[in-house]
Amino acid sequence: MDAHVWMGSHEVKTEKYSQRLSPYDGRLASKVAVCEASDALKALKIAQNAAKIAKKSPLHQRCSWLLDVASKLKIQREEFAKALCDEVGKPLTYARIEVDRCIETITLTAETMRTMHGETINTDAMPSGRKALSFWRREPCGVVVAITPFNFPLNLVAHKLAPALVAGNAVVLKPTPEAPLCAYKLAKLFIESPYAVKDALSVVYGDAEVGSALVGSDIPRVISFTGSVPVGAIITKSAGIKKVSLELGGNAATYIDESADLDYAASRCAIGAFANSGQVCISLQRIYVNSRVYDEFALKMADATSKLVVGSPYDEATFLGPLIDDDAVSRAMSWVQSAIDEGARVLTPPRSEGRLFYPCVMADVTESMKIVCEEVFAPIVSLVKVETLDEAIEKMNDSPYGLQFSIFTNNLAHANKAIEELDAGGIVVNDMPTLRFDIQPYGGVKLSGVGREGPRFAIEEMTEIKSIVIL
Repeated sequence: MDAHVWMGSHEVKTEKYSQRLSPYDGRLASKVAVCEASDALKALKIAQNAAKIAKKSPLHQRCSWLLDVASKLKIQREEFAKALCDEVGKPLTYARIEVDRCIETITLTAETMRTMHGETINTDAMPSGRKALSFWRREPCGVVVAITPFNFPLNLVAHKLAPALVAGNAVVLKPTPEAPLCAYKLAKLFIESPYAVKDALSVVYGDAEVGSALVGSDIPRVISFTGSVPVGAIITKSAGIKKVSLELGGNAATYIDESADLDYAASRCAIGAFANSGQVCISLQRIYVNSRVYDEFALKMADATSKLVVGSPYDEATFLGPLIDDDAVSRAMSWVQSAIDEGARVLTPPRSEGRLFYPCVMADVTESMKIVCEEVFAPIVSLVKVETLDEAIEKMNDSPYGLQFSIFTNNLAHANKAIEELDAGGIVVNDMPTLRFDIQPYGGVKLSGVGREGPRFAIEEMTEIKSIVIL
């Protein structure tokens, strides 16, 4: 199936199309329109005009719009799950979960928008004030540019489209080149809905040229980007005076306290480290283990990892499918070898078959090794021995990233200390840092980005506050 351009409500075919091949077996997954900067600028102009209409559209229409898309997505669940398997190699079981989460995200956003409101202000609260009717309310920003990644090419698109559109904005979406069909199909549901605001959503494809045209234009008021730190830095420098929301990944870590349930911790850490083949911004990469339980936990972690099924994403039993491309496999293997050369010990042997990379648990890792200093984005996790919670907190915080951390403990004082002192956008107690509920505020500190996602919080990012005084 071809992923055509959406210029507002009009489907447009371009002169050239490129092929997207399955990362698992190299079969043709989709064909995508080849776009240029001029296409991006045309889409922005359409969005600029559509934003005026979207702002005046009634809220009940916009909420019905989202709920209509959610209901149709539910009907097409298997079709969308298959597209995820084809384009990014996501195992079918987890592809279905992503579709379900996408449905929930869109539904939650519609329900959240119905209850969002401003408030009245007591203007005579201070001697310098006087009695007046004063209140504030939220209004749409206008045009939103949404740029999305490959690892969750459906749900992370929904996390941008749904809040932007329900708030009364117009959107130009540039999805990841690795999964154009998933974005095209979801956009099609929005655009062809009977409740759609005409021309409020456009979709263009491409890499740096198209992205630069979108970000550098004076038309959008919001840039919402999920992706790498280097690209986020470029966006920050070139966007100008706009609202910029960036989710830039992380180096997620957890601490295994001596009081923790080690069997439970090992089973959850195996999932947190290797779900989606480690290609998750909050994938568990660093496990700091108290020295009193280090050896026992290491054995349990290796055992839990060895039970995970690696194979075809079309097999219902598969937990780990392929990495996204050959470069990802080469990079992962080189990082493992580098750690071994520096003295790390392998608990589950590193090996690959094509783009299938088997989950790798590394022990006796030190904080100077590259494998714990940078974001791996592969199914590799490192165990680091520590003597105390204080030492674990210091080492967990000693990172340029701060997206999500966690702690496994049955000591309430230790849990409270971790909550207070860990420097991250989210802290999880007694589960993996990879845990994310779509309703929660989600985002990080330091190089992990600025702004928050989640229905309510994304709506806030994509609206402006207008203050009114009536005398």
